[in-house]
Amino acid sequence: MRKIWKFDFDIAKYSEIIESHPENYCAYNNRAIAYQKRGQYDLSIADFNKATELNPSFAQAYINRGNAYQEMGKLKLSIADLDKAIELDPGNSMAYNNRGFTFILMERYAEAEKDIRKSLELSPNNIYALNSMAELYSMRNEPLEACRWLKMALEKGYNNWSYIKTSKTYKNIRNSPCYQRIISK
Repeated sequence: MRKIWKFDFDIAKYSEIIESHPENYCAYNNRAIAYQKRGQYDLSIADFNKATELNPSFAQAYINRGNAYQEMGKLKLSIADLDKAIELDPGNSMAYNNRGFTFILMERYAEAEKDIRKSLELSPNNIYALNSMAELYSMRNEPLEACRWLKMALEKGYNNWSYIKTSKTYKNIRNSPCYQRIISK
């Protein structure tokens, strides 16, 4: 319940900002994230649309909307937004990582690997990209390589154990000895 309250507070706070400054594209973006966290995707997408309308060069709004589309299972729309974010900000490591993860979900593994490697080239300690690489190798059913990347992600600070234990992207390695060793620590 506490998390929902926090998002309610965020929505109210950003709504006040928008009311007094309707041109504030960052407030729309941030309110959209709060809606997204609550699972209110229609409201989230509407606010991301407004943010990109107010500032068409705001790459972060395209990344965030791409993430929302990904969560909604609208993977082609996610890719389109992440393509736009990369066009606007080709040095953004998270845009490449998120597009790579979307490619994993689409089972387009070669494209996923290319993007995630680009993300790591731009930001070698990006814990989300390290984790995405582990997920890629898990989906390719290469448990030793998946575990190697997962271990690197954890050593660098990735700690979303709930996700690691439940994500379908790790299903192929859950019974492997290397995964069991990682989980037991």
